[in-house]
Amino acid sequence: MHTLADPLEHARRTSASRLAVVSGDTRLTFEDLGRRCRLLAGALDRAGLARGERVAIWADNDHRYIETYLGVPASGRVVVPLNTRHAEPELVYALRDSGARVLLTDREPGALADCVERVVRLPDEYEAWLSAADETSLGVDLGEDDLAGLFYTGGTTGASKGVMLSHRNLVANAWHWMARVPHGPDDRILVMAPLFHAAGSNGVIGNVWTGGVQVVLPSFSGEGALDLIERERCTGTLGVPTMLAAITEAQRKHPRDTSTMRFIAHGGSPVASEVLRRLHDAIPTAELIEVYGATELSPLATVARHEETMLDAPRIRSCGPALPGVSVRVANAQGETQAAGEVGEVVVRGPTVMRGYWKKKEETEAVLRNGEYWTGDLGYMDESGWLFLVDRSKDMIVSGGENVYSSEVEEALYRHPAVLEAAVFGVPDERWGEAVWAAVQLRPGAAPVDAAGLIEFCRRHLVGYNVLKGIDLHAEPLPKSGPGKFLKRELRAPYWSGRDRAVN
Repeated sequence: MHTLADPLEHARRTSASRLAVVSGDTRLTFEDLGRRCRLLAGALDRAGLARGERVAIWADNDHRYIETYLGVPASGRVVVPLNTRHAEPELVYALRDSGARVLLTDREPGALADCVERVVRLPDEYEAWLSAADETSLGVDLGEDDLAGLFYTGGTTGASKGVMLSHRNLVANAWHWMARVPHGPDDRILVMAPLFHAAGSNGVIGNVWTGGVQVVLPSFSGEGALDLIERERCTGTLGVPTMLAAITEAQRKHPRDTSTMRFIAHGGSPVASEVLRRLHDAIPTAELIEVYGATELSPLATVARHEETMLDAPRIRSCGPALPGVSVRVANAQGETQAAGEVGEVVVRGPTVMRGYWKKKEETEAVLRNGEYWTGDLGYMDESGWLFLVDRSKDMIVSGGENVYSSEVEEALYRHPAVLEAAVFGVPDERWGEAVWAAVQLRPGAAPVDAAGLIEFCRRHLVGYNVLKGIDLHAEPLPKSGPGKFLKRELRAPYWSGRDRAVN
């Protein structure tokens, strides 16, 4: 096995003069990329950061993000990518929890500046930082089980967890992905999903290893993605379903030459087959690929290739078989593997399974058992080992590729004095995959309030993608199970009836 220093060294030896990264007006060869990573390592040396210390980045996509993602772990430190859509309290929590000493950012840090020893602003201060540094060799005494990154899951300060991924985890994921979807030096991959996201950073290591070009889109729009595909002759990309829908609409309104595209992969939230059908019509040369996984899996577990050939087949509802090198099974509560067609919890084993949650022993033990990761997702397998998801045991909603935990939204609702009971769940949404919805029983005798008033109240307590899109008001108590838990399946069933994707 290797570390993140190895793809950089391999590219230097075999592809030094080849183009590696296109980022705005900047074009870096693999020699340039490696040298800048070594200068970043030197800058961290000058700043006094020891091996294993954490460096956070809070920024839009840019070649400097790729340098940080690779160079910080390759130098023996730990990278902490921060979600640019998180609210300030969540960001402050992640910085303090991780103990990051340095923050690299392209925006005003605000309260985040008080959480670190040093803020380095992108791009100017960062460039000056590198200019004053000496190159430091990468990968020296670095082991595959050394921690490479802390990736914080979505949630408020109480729910957010730092997923510990080692060099072994990330390198294994790169090999597994390339074994299923081969890449080569002629590929030019559009990086359109945020690099703090698994969808954004999934291909970074593999593309460096194989000598392919990474074309970076700073901030996503359908038009911007298509412009880069046409101008840079991109061959593939990976994003969340909302990005696919935006690209499809933009291509319909203003067609570009997308004939070089050989694949478009997607994951992170459910997608309707009609969205895939429209995308295939808009960009017919591209193979459509669904991926499933989790941050805790570095991130991939299964891949379904050639969805464009299954649009009218039952397998269009599947997220595919396990990747080479990964074992996926469906288990009951006793840990026994379910037979084909029987629903249980999705369990994954392999070298991509995280080391655990940073400083959270109990939470780690709850999901890591005998070397397997228990995902909390419910599903079943067919006779050929193709995985079908049917529900999420954690009642997590995935909206626009972002994880929304129903308990967080319910907590906000319960702050309103008129709310007696509240249950939050996901409903289908053509744009976002899922929208956040609630069923609420109002407190008798409370001051009158309507759904719009409750949504506005919650807006003050939640980040943007957590905000409710609708509320059903109930005069009677909400349906419950024997132990008193809300029967969310009954509440959401009318919204999902007749849909070709049975999730949440």
